[in-house]
Amino acid sequence: MTELKPLSIDFFQQPTLELAQNLLGCLLVKETEEGIASGYIVETEAYIGPGDRASHGFGNRRTKRTEILFGEAGYVYTFVTHTHTLVNVVSGPAEESEGILVRAIEPVEGIDLMRERRGIDNLRNLTNGPGKLTKALKIKMDDYGLPITKPPLYITTGKIPEAISKGPRVGIENSGEAKHYPWRFWITGNPFVSRKG
Repeated sequence: MTELKPLSIDFFQQPTLELAQNLLGCLLVKETEEGIASGYIVETEAYIGPGDRASHGFGNRRTKRTEILFGEAGYVYTFVTHTHTLVNVVSGPAEESEGILVRAIEPVEGIDLMRERRGIDNLRNLTNGPGKLTKALKIKMDDYGLPITKPPLYITTGKIPEAISKGPRVGIENSGEAKHYPWRFWITGNPFVSRKG
C-alpha cells in the first residue's frame, strides 16, 4: 500500500456530531511488530459529555478512567467492558468529556493477521463490532491517552461514503431519554456495520 499519512489534529477539532459522520470512510490503522492492520470506519457513535446520560462523562464524572475524555480532541480513549476493549476518539472542547466510539470497520490491510487474532475466517464477522475490531487490530488499554494523529494508532483519509444513515445508539438501555438520541452513524448498506437500522 502507499504510505499512510495521519490526519492532522485540526480534523478532530470539529463538532462531535459532525466528526462522528466525517470519520466514516476514514482509515483506522494500527501498527504492531507483527505488521499493519487497518480498516475503513463504517460505524460510529457520538457521546456528548455532561448532559448525555449514556456518556462516561455524564454529570462531569471525572475518574482515572475518564480523565482523557476531559482533555483536548484527537486522543485515544480506550476502556474495557465485558472483557472487550473498546476504542474511542476524544472530541469536542477540552473539559466537555465528548467522544466518539468506533463501532465497526471494513477490513483493508492485514486481513490474515486479523483472522489469526480473532481465530475466525469469516470476513464479514471479523470487525463488525466494537470489541471485534479492537481484537482484530490489537488495540489495547496500552493505547489509552495516545494521540490519534501518529503511530502506532492513527486515522488517515479513506473513501467518501455515498450515503450515511443514522439512528439510536446501541446497548445503552438504562440511559433514560439518551437511548433515543440518533447519534449512531453508519455507511448505508455497508456489510460490515454491526447491526442494521
